[in-house]
Amino acid sequence: MKVLIDTNVIIDFLLKREPFYKVSKEVLMKCTHENVEGFIAMHSISNLWYVLRNESVENRRKCLKIICLALTVCSANHTEVYNAVKNETFNDFEDCLQDACAYQNKMNYIITRNIKDFKNSRVKALTPKELISILK
Repeated sequence: MKVLIDTNVIIDFLLKREPFYKVSKEVLMKCTHENVEGFIAMHSISNLWYVLRNESVENRRKCLKIICLALTVCSANHTEVYNAVKNETFNDFEDCLQDACAYQNKMNYIITRNIKDFKNSRVKALTPKELISILK
């Protein structure tokens, strides 16, 4: 199974945001220790760097190293990004880019807390809890 982990799930893990930390950690553990290939979109890396801006540069690098060891970085090609720019069915452009990456890389699911934002996604979105339920 191939899954793209949305930025919000990774932020929940890195910042230990409650009540989401435990399940986000479980998702990342499944991606490193089970038959789940976990991916992160390339643009999410720069988003994470920005979100972690209150941390020291050293700590931000440490966090991103952890994520890059747990998940494989993927991207979308020019055509997919251009199609995302033209796509008016997504309210949030970043979510449209997540879908482009997931589609381009033939993911089974996008793992996100914001399912409603992916109602027009070509790749089915699941919450972290839904993924864990499927894997049990």
